[in-house]
Amino acid sequence: MFHFVYVLESKSKTNQIYIGYYPENVNERVEKHNRGEVFSTKPYRPWELIFYEAYLNQDDALRRERYLKTNQGSRALKFMLRKHRELSKKPGSGAKHTTR
Repeated sequence: MFHFVYVLESKSKTNQIYIGYYPENVNERVEKHNRGEVFSTKPYRPWELIFYEAYLNQDDALRRERYLKTNQGSRALKFMLRKHRELSKKPGSGAKHTTR
């Protein structure tokens, strides 16, 4: 079984980022966020999964989640996802999901 650390981006006007951990199917967790079943993310719906990592060990996954929520981890994450974030901010950009 995998343990997931995932990053969601709000598709509302806030462009909020949410970092979370889930020990099961990450797509199921995203659906819960979008149905409003997660209190902390409910006001910023809808959400899009933009990044995830899978770990075999729960402690490793939780350590990674805690790191990504730090100032240094947040900066590293934004740097890793900079191209996605640039494209998703452009109005009408249909290319935000393409890869090179």
